[in-house]
Amino acid sequence: MKNTVMNLFTNNKFTRKAKNFLGNRTLRSTAFLVTVMAYACGPADTGDLTGVLDRRPWFHPQPPGMVNIPSGTFHTGQGGQDVFNSYLEPNKQMTITSFWMDETEITNNEYRQFVNYVIDSLARISCDDDEYYFPEDEEGNRLINPYRQVDWIKHKEELSDMYYQGDERFQGKHQIDTRKLIFHFQWTDFATAAAEDQLKYAAMNRSKFMRNEDVLVYPDTLCWVRDFTYSYNEPMAQVYFHHPKYDEYPVVGVTWHQAFAFCRWRTDRKTAFWEMNGYLPNTHDFRLPSEYEWEYAARGGRIGNKYPWGGPYARNSKGCPLANFKPLRGNYGVDGGVYPVRVDSYFPNDFGLYNMAGNVSEWTSTSWDEANNAFAHDLNGESSKFIKERGMQGKIPVKNININEKRKVIRGGSWKDIAYFIENGARTSEYQDTSKSYVGFRCVQTYIGRSNKDRQ
Repeated sequence: MKNTVMNLFTNNKFTRKAKNFLGNRTLRSTAFLVTVMAYACGPADTGDLTGVLDRRPWFHPQPPGMVNIPSGTFHTGQGGQDVFNSYLEPNKQMTITSFWMDETEITNNEYRQFVNYVIDSLARISCDDDEYYFPEDEEGNRLINPYRQVDWIKHKEELSDMYYQGDERFQGKHQIDTRKLIFHFQWTDFATAAAEDQLKYAAMNRSKFMRNEDVLVYPDTLCWVRDFTYSYNEPMAQVYFHHPKYDEYPVVGVTWHQAFAFCRWRTDRKTAFWEMNGYLPNTHDFRLPSEYEWEYAARGGRIGNKYPWGGPYARNSKGCPLANFKPLRGNYGVDGGVYPVRVDSYFPNDFGLYNMAGNVSEWTSTSWDEANNAFAHDLNGESSKFIKERGMQGKIPVKNININEKRKVIRGGSWKDIAYFIENGARTSEYQDTSKSYVGFRCVQTYIGRSNKDRQ
């Protein structure tokens, strides 16, 4: 450092001329200090194109519980033996850019964190206590502090309305009224914004593209009874979401809207953390995968494989099933579990993803069409349409919208499906406002950059 500063002083034309002209020791000392200060403050603006200086290098942090799916190309579609679907959806080469993906399906315990947050948020509003908010901003707005838990004992009287009342109380117990657990969130409809913004850069009110949604978040526990006629599944309805024994099992009974809302909550929670610690929330939102992202991830980087582990068989050399599905058209328990099993059961595929075949089917963001391959773009193909759960869709009542527009693609097959539905290329759908005992989900987040192996 000392040698560098002395070299700067020695090579500085101004100080050399001043020293030779005046021979003043004081001036030389002053010039030396000025040079040291200029060097310490960073390079001066020389009028050259340098870009914005002092920008720190940034690498996309790995979200806990997620694995990186690298960019790549694959052939989407059914295998050659699925003759009828091959007419509708011929194989198509698709390029997918890198993203993070949950290594397992979202568990009951993870979804319960979301439900508890909504309960706690409603309790904060009922209490109206400043200790549960961040300090007011310059405009006088109060933001909820999601990391401050409500004292239910202290506010017992104020929170009494959150419980079932009167003859709805069961054996006099204080139980949360799940009909009140509504999550309010905002999201930006970029597709509509791009379509309507024909006069680019013209003055527009962006509130036209900001969507406000209200979604009931509590899972439908009665789906276990509703899904199966002449079948006794009441025990699962009573304990599956509540009991700690099922904490690490996949959450079911969630609609597409609830899965969408979960992704928004997960994003908002991480954003709040970044902002509370003085950083920018410089990562993409959590979201549901498109059906092509899901299929690409399920294949694990292999070419033309029938199942996530390769194939062509759904059993190993010892005859043991390699996923949780219904082999032999009725022997539910031969794979080790009659109902869903833990999300980390069986071996992961080559990307490190568990249960991409079987256990529970998974919601994707893609709207259903029998021939998506025919019109989906070959770069990050997607065809997604958000249809509200209730109310108005623009100027049209939701109830008047074509019912087929409310279908969303599900992938992966489940514990109650035969082997065909757990193939990588198999696709089917469910209505977005339905909840099933065999449908769950997992989240993805688009990777910022080319590859997580880059170091600059």
